[in-house]
Amino acid sequence: MRDLVTGMSYLVKGQRWVGRNRRRWGLGLLPGLITLAGYAAAMTVLALRSDDVVDWATPFADGWGSPWLGLFRGALTALFFGGCLLLAMLSFTAVTLLVGQPFYEALSERVDLTEGGSAPSSGLPLWRELWISARESLAVLVRASLWGVLFFALGFVPFVGQTVVPAIGFCVSGFFLTEELSAVALQRRGIPLRQRLELLRSRKLLVLGFGVPLILLFLVPLVAVFVMPGAVAGATLLARDLLGETAEESGDEAESATENVGGAGFTGPSDVRW
Repeated sequence: MRDLVTGMSYLVKGQRWVGRNRRRWGLGLLPGLITLAGYAAAMTVLALRSDDVVDWATPFADGWGSPWLGLFRGALTALFFGGCLLLAMLSFTAVTLLVGQPFYEALSERVDLTEGGSAPSSGLPLWRELWISARESLAVLVRASLWGVLFFALGFVPFVGQTVVPAIGFCVSGFFLTEELSAVALQRRGIPLRQRLELLRSRKLLVLGFGVPLILLFLVPLVAVFVMPGAVAGATLLARDLLGETAEESGDEAESATENVGGAGFTGPSDVRW
C-alpha cells in the first residue's frame, strides 16, 4: 500500500513542480491545446453518428420488437462510444506527447536537473527520437485497444460487466497512461518499450497510484490539457524512483541505474537495439 500512496504523491509533486516553473507549464499547454481541438471535433462527429454505426453493425436486430430493439442498440451505442472515449483518452496522451516532444523532453530534463544535477540523454537526433516515440506509442495503443475489445465483450456479462469490468478497465488504462508519460524520461535513458513495461510491472501499485487518479482527472473536460505538463514532471519523478535514482546521484551514477533493467541481456543504453 505504501507504493500506492507514493504513486499518488508523485502526481501531486509533478503539479507542484510546474506550479513553481510557470514558464515550463505555459509551454507545456500548447501541444495539449492543439491536440484537444482535433479530438473535440472527432468526438463530436462520433457522438452524432454512433447510432448509425450501431444500426449498420446489427442488421440482424432490425426485426426485433419494442422495447428490446431500443434497449439492445442503446446499450451497444453506449458501450461503443465509451470504448471510443477510452481509446481517445489513451491516444490523446500519446498524440500530445508526440506533438509536444521537444517541450516535454525539455521539461523532463529540467526535472532531472533539479532532482539530481544531471539529465541523461539518448544522444539521438530529434527526428530519430520522434520516430521511436511514434512507433512505441503505436505499440502501446495496440495493446490498450486489445484490452478495450476484451472489456467491451465482458461488458455484456450481467452485473460483472457493469461493476468489476469498469474498475479493472480503469486500472489497465492507468497503467498504460503511466507508461506513455514515463516514456519521456525513460526513453532518454535508452530503455526500450519491452524493458519499460517490465519495469512498470515490477511495481504495479506505484504505477496504479499514479495512473488511476490521472485517468479520473482526464475524464473532466479540459483537465487533461492543464495537468499534462505536471503529469510529465510527476512521471519523471516516478521513473527516477523505478530506477533507484536519488537526488545525490551524479550523471554517471544515474546512467548506471538503468543497468540490468528487465532481466538479463539489457545492460544499459549502449545495448539498446532500436
